[in-house]
Amino acid sequence: MLHFDVIIVGAGVAGLYASLHLPKNLKVLILCKDQPWECNTFYAQGGIAVAKDIEDIALHIKDTLDAGAGMCDVDAVKTLSEESLEVLEDLIVRQTPFDKDAQGNLLFTKEAAHSTSRIIHAGGDSTGRALHSHLIAQVSHTLWKNATVTELLIENGHCYGVSVLTKRGNYNLYANHIVLASGGVGALFEYHTNAYTISSELHGMILENGLRLKDMEMLQFHPTVFVKTQHARKMLLSEALRGEGAQVVDYFGNRFLFDYDPRGELASRDKVARSIFDYKQKLAQNYANAPEEQREVYLDLNTFSKEFFYERFPNIARNLSAFGYVLPRDRIPISPAFHYCMGGIETDRIGKVIGMENLYAVGECACTGVHGANRLASNSLLEGLVFSRRSARDILGSYGAKQEVKKREFLLHTEVLQNTQDENLKAILRHLMWNKVGITRKKSGLNEALGGVEVMLQSGVGRLLKLRLLTAKNIIESALKRDASIGAHYLADEGVV
Repeated sequence: MLHFDVIIVGAGVAGLYASLHLPKNLKVLILCKDQPWECNTFYAQGGIAVAKDIEDIALHIKDTLDAGAGMCDVDAVKTLSEESLEVLEDLIVRQTPFDKDAQGNLLFTKEAAHSTSRIIHAGGDSTGRALHSHLIAQVSHTLWKNATVTELLIENGHCYGVSVLTKRGNYNLYANHIVLASGGVGALFEYHTNAYTISSELHGMILENGLRLKDMEMLQFHPTVFVKTQHARKMLLSEALRGEGAQVVDYFGNRFLFDYDPRGELASRDKVARSIFDYKQKLAQNYANAPEEQREVYLDLNTFSKEFFYERFPNIARNLSAFGYVLPRDRIPISPAFHYCMGGIETDRIGKVIGMENLYAVGECACTGVHGANRLASNSLLEGLVFSRRSARDILGSYGAKQEVKKREFLLHTEVLQNTQDENLKAILRHLMWNKVGITRKKSGLNEALGGVEVMLQSGVGRLLKLRLLTAKNIIESALKRDASIGAHYLADEGVV
């Protein structure tokens, strides 16, 4: 019987930062589905939103609440901003390689819907990669790669451990505390910016155990993504590009976003994504017989000098250059794509899953209430840092009090994990979710999607696909329950084609 003090599921920023706040004398195991860097943190470009100083806290809170369209938990947002200063100080003490000016001062950039420049970054447009590499180098606990969690071992409000599939077989692992840091739901959509390991399976396990997901209809679609690639994960073109001056234009150079919102490129993500999506549909109708390039929307980088662009956005420059673009001269065709799930596993403000004694959820898989109906740019890495630290501290506090360590052994589950038709059904699910549960929605389309998911659930799929389908069904049902558009949930008129 393999028993640990803490098992952490996920090796992104939330999982790693939680582990760094758990001392070496605790027996801690970190599980990741593939290699540790195959996570959303590693691909995050823009940066970390922080209150620049105590005076900026109130404005950071206001910006976050405004973006969340009245659906945020106000106390959770206050916690996020107030503790951002403590987290920043800790990261600096840990010598995180943030970008600085010649005098050694932190460089702050501005992103959409922020009232001021408050986003810190590292490696230009490689914040996630730099942060992930720096944190993982400090981890002293055991990390298992290629370990897929297939079941949560839950009984009577207590999580005893997890079942995990490794290259050496399937095991039940037990722990006093379990921390879920498994990321969001990207694999449910045809176009997305997520790591391929982000599958929503843990969300399905929450549902099958009678626990709650919250606000799952609130899905964020990043407005500027390069989708002309065969890879499942599409190439994100950071929010910081527009924050630094990149412009969204059509073939003729028209900055049409100002026709939708007076803030143009700096409107909130949901508005920019919806505007581009709508404009592309109009272009498809108005220029149906014109060359394809006239039906595209572009990111114009000509406001940048070549030197600045390659220094500030080295990864974007390298990746786009590999596709043959000459930068910053060439305009880049863009489309929205799924990016982030504001909803998730319902937790309290220390990250503990509602209804559970010893199960925590942190990072994108959780719903702490800080994002509401629409996440403010670059608050995601911050949320993972703040709430993983809070969960770790709560776990440590429990060791200071006398408590009975509950132990119970479970039989290994015997469900087939994958059937032969599952890969084809996954592709059908992604197409269905993108077209019916995407940037704009109709009640009729949502009902079609629900019917399709229910048919697949009844078709003898393997366990892992079943878990994805349970999550997709919850997203659709949550969207159907919300009758009015708000934030990222946008209902189009049924008569609109």
